[in-house]
This record gives sequence, C-alpha cells and structure tokens, in this order.
Amino acid sequence: MGFDTEITLTGPWRSPAQMLADQEVGGHASVHDDATAASLGLAGAPIEGPTHFSQFDPLAVALWGDRWFRCGCLSAHFQTMVVEGEDVQAQAVVGADGVTIRAVKRDGSPVLIGTMSVEPDAPTELRRRLARGSDTTGLQIIDQLHVGATYRNEQPVRITRNESNGAAYPFSLEAKLARITEPHPWYTADGGANSPWGAAILPIEMVSVLAYQRGPQWPVRQPALGLFLDLEVRLDNGPVLVDHDYLLEHTIVGLGQSRRTESYWTETVVRDAATTDQVATVLLHSGVFKDSYPGYVAAS
Repeated sequence: MGFDTEITLTGPWRSPAQMLADQEVGGHASVHDDATAASLGLAGAPIEGPTHFSQFDPLAVALWGDRWFRCGCLSAHFQTMVVEGEDVQAQAVVGADGVTIRAVKRDGSPVLIGTMSVEPDAPTELRRRLARGSDTTGLQIIDQLHVGATYRNEQPVRITRNESNGAAYPFSLEAKLARITEPHPWYTADGGANSPWGAAILPIEMVSVLAYQRGPQWPVRQPALGLFLDLEVRLDNGPVLVDHDYLLEHTIVGLGQSRRTESYWTETVVRDAATTDQVATVLLHSGVFKDSYPGYVAAS
C-alpha cells in the first residue's frame, strides 16, 4: 500500500499501564521495578515496550481490515521510555514506500518509530537495523552468545485466560485485557466465539509474551539488567489463539553494543503444535545495561 501524497492516521491519547512491577529475570527484579530503575538513573520504571503496539491496531484495521489480524507486521525501534501516568499517541503515515509509524508523548518526546505492513516481503524497520551490523569487540556480558545458536522449548506453550505467564510476565491475559489501551471483542471469551476463527485471539502485544513466556535460556552473565531495544511481531498465518498450543524455536541472529548496553537479537518462530504450520515470527533486540554488571570494565 502506498500513496504519492502522504496520509496520516492519528489515534487518541492513551495512558498505558505498567504490568511488570513484579517481574523477575535471572532471579532478581527487573528494570520495570521502581527501585531498580532508580539505581540506573532512570526517571521511573518503564512500561514494557509491547504495550504500545495495541495503540496501532485501530490504525492498521482502518487500513487493512481483518487482514491485519491474519498477516500484520509491526516493527518498532523504542526511543524514549514511558512511565505509568504519561500519555502516548500513535500515528501511521501512509506514503509511496509503505506505512511508517511513530508514537509520541504530550511533550513531543518520541516513544518509538517503525513500520507497519501486511505484505510478507515488505521491508521493515528492524530488518534494516539488523542488517547494518554492530561492533562486537570486547563483549563481557553476552560474550558466551554466538550467532546461529538455537533454543527449542521442549513442551508446547499457550496463553490461557486466567493463569499468570510466569516470572517474566507475572500477569494473566484477563488482567491485561482489563487495562489494555485498545480492547476488542475478539480478545474475549464470548466475543471470540464470533470471530472469523471461532475462537478468541491474542492481542498483537501479547504475541511476544507467548514467545518469551518460558525462555530462551541464553547464557547471559548475571547479575545484569536488561530491556527491550527493538521488537517486531509478524503474523505469518495468524492470528495466534488463546488456549491453543504452540511450539517455539529461538535463534540468535545478531550481536552488538552501544555506549550503555550490550545487545543481542533473537528471532522466534511460532508454530501451531498440531499442524507445525508457522503462525508468527517475533524479532527481539534485547539490551543489557553495562552499568548493571558488577566489575564491568569500560573500554579505554
């Protein structure tokens, strides 16, 4: 989809909720805990990045209708952390080269930028960033990782309606739906029965929860605090269903670092456990704060 003249779709202001205050990673509190965030000099505990994805769903449906839930792709580079109580607005700009997205705070601070598409071969924000590569000299926290490493979950995973999603995501789907910025009938038990698939579907922001509910267990040195730098969720043959079993295969596809973080890229393929059909792909760029690792030796 493209237009010679740009068209901008703008969503309403929303105040996303913090759902990871009790998150535990590597046996310790995460950056989403207020005290832990303060120890890194952050203004507050950041809201998890995928939360912002829901604000783009209405814009995507306006462009592509139900096709968005079957083969939509949202690819986002996170720029500024958001804390609970701050308002965020989503925008989609349709131009000659496709659809770009952005989200901002009321003071104009950029929250994220990226792309949105429904074509399987459409270029995305994160694939472009991954292709650029990065310096991997002198890694100290992720030095045991290597591109090509794989991790398969031994057992199928699923998201149920009322169960917590583990230490990494200590909330249930029902708790998320009670605070989601953009509700939809198809996310609910009753409304899902009337969806085109005859079952409730997961919000796109919850697909990454499914993908990382039980790992992968990469050998990242601890204790260290991490955060999402970039996230892409692509529905290959969606949607992802509630109370349905999926198989996961994770692969490290990139390593890098910046002034404050060491980072690694994980691509997760989500397959239907019954048919083995590929349903979704999640590309996550995870960062680890250098300052959070005891004894980190800064490059001279």
